[in-house]
Amino acid sequence: MNTTLLIMAAGLGSRYGGNKQVDKIGPNGEILMEYSIHDAVAAGFDKVVFVIRKSMDQLFREGIGNKVAGKVRVEYAYQEYDSLPGGFKAPADRTKPYGTVHAVLCARNVIHEPFAVINADDYYGVDAFKAMADCLHRMQNTTGKASMVAYYLKNTISENGHVTRGVCTKDAEGNLEKVTETYKILPFPDGTIRDINDDPDGVILDPNALVSMNFWGFAPSFFDAAEKYLADFLNNGEGDPLKKEYVLPTLVDTMMHKDGLKVEVLSTDAVWFGITYKEDKAYVMNELKKLHDRGVYPAAL
Repeated sequence: MNTTLLIMAAGLGSRYGGNKQVDKIGPNGEILMEYSIHDAVAAGFDKVVFVIRKSMDQLFREGIGNKVAGKVRVEYAYQEYDSLPGGFKAPADRTKPYGTVHAVLCARNVIHEPFAVINADDYYGVDAFKAMADCLHRMQNTTGKASMVAYYLKNTISENGHVTRGVCTKDAEGNLEKVTETYKILPFPDGTIRDINDDPDGVILDPNALVSMNFWGFAPSFFDAAEKYLADFLNNGEGDPLKKEYVLPTLVDTMMHKDGLKVEVLSTDAVWFGITYKEDKAYVMNELKKLHDRGVYPAAL
């Protein structure tokens, strides 16, 4: 059975200060996407779709696409304003993409099989791809089901600034119950982790809370719902027209409560780390070197 990995790489990396998606992080100049692709291919994925901006096409083909094309089938999809549903026209001075739901929807024409979705600038871990591949095989020819790999909040924060996470709860059957997109999560000097979005003193969060790191598994039928709800979001007149975004945790939560979507929360021993700020780079480089030294990865990918 075919399975596809969709990599969302159209973000501008504004907080990082450059194209972090193609920054050399590994001990031999590897970029983070190479690790995800390596782990996905080992787990049985047979196609990779990069969602990028058209202006980044040459950079991505030279930096990663051409390099991995000999190992796995590669396709490209482009997140631009001409691909918005419902006849919506973006404001002339809009400069950023419309979020992760739009990113996934842009790949509709090149994905017709169960697929996983990840960020370009995160490391998800070998076990996470194995668990997701097994789940996607179970989702063959199904509708109304999805999956996600969850991580502990305490393992996903940055010492260098606030982060956004989808804080999750699950039911007794192991299915996702609720996703709350939480926008300004910050570690405090007293060891607590707090949400400072609405209160400078912060709301204390459970460090062992499960969070979404945008590692989702969907059936192809997901595209129909994504198109409908994104069109509703764009045309409802709410939010800042120059900045508002529609993100996957919000859509998934809506589909669970309105459409009865069942989302299996996958348990793994995987370790996550990623780069939000440029100061995170040294830590991630050191962690990747440890994985190479331990033999998790070959000397060079």
